[in-house]
Amino acid sequence: MDSDLIRRYRSARRDRGLAVVEGFHALKHALRFGAEVLEAVSSAPEELQRLAAALAPDLAGELVERTTPVPPETLAQLVPLVPRTGVVAIARRPAVDVDAVLADPRPAPLVLLEHPRNVGNTGACVRVAAAADAAGVLVSGEIDPWHPDALRGGAGLQFALPVASVTSYASMCCTSGNSRGESSEATGPSRRPLIAIDPDGDSLRPAELPPRAVLAFGSERDGLSAALLERADARLGIPMRAGVSSLNLATTVAAVLFAQRLADGAGES
Repeated sequence: MDSDLIRRYRSARRDRGLAVVEGFHALKHALRFGAEVLEAVSSAPEELQRLAAALAPDLAGELVERTTPVPPETLAQLVPLVPRTGVVAIARRPAVDVDAVLADPRPAPLVLLEHPRNVGNTGACVRVAAAADAAGVLVSGEIDPWHPDALRGGAGLQFALPVASVTSYASMCCTSGNSRGESSEATGPSRRPLIAIDPDGDSLRPAELPPRAVLAFGSERDGLSAALLERADARLGIPMRAGVSSLNLATTVAAVLFAQRLADGAGES
């Protein structure tokens, strides 16, 4: 068994500059969106070739050429949970300039997740944001949106848009700053309207959401912090059936992003 290979994968899980990409779909998206993949291994190279031909013909040759065959028992030593597709990889995390994300002039919204509780669900939020062509996803709290479990939940779509951890969540919504929490008052293109998605807010009308909005989502248990709610330009809630207390976080993000996207006429011919 390759002890150096095992050491590299176990070390990469703790390295904030690297990402362990588990499963065919995560690796497919990583490559499709320009990830710097350092190495990849597969315990089922013939199955990988079949999946690539059927689901990623644009990457079929690259996927197979980049992947080194390993025995199943070796793969089981690389990751805690072996993906059903039998392929894992190590990639370099792309650098994210938070100031540049805030200043992005496109009308696309920016997603803020304040202290999410579940790693996989955080990844699912990234997957939704990528599908909706959001400007990026910023995450505060202890959860790393690039954790291998988050990459599983996001199907590797962390590589499709800017995704970063931030420390000063409430302050950076209305100011230009960086992931160390240093900030100064934002002016010009960095200033984005802050919209708090809050069940006690006014009823959400997607067509009225401003362009370039920061859409802030809290955890299912605690919601958004008082500090962030105080800074919000508006507090809006999703109209729901009486007696239903909340939605799953990723479901909420999907509902808001795609309601706005459809209201804006995205995808119409």
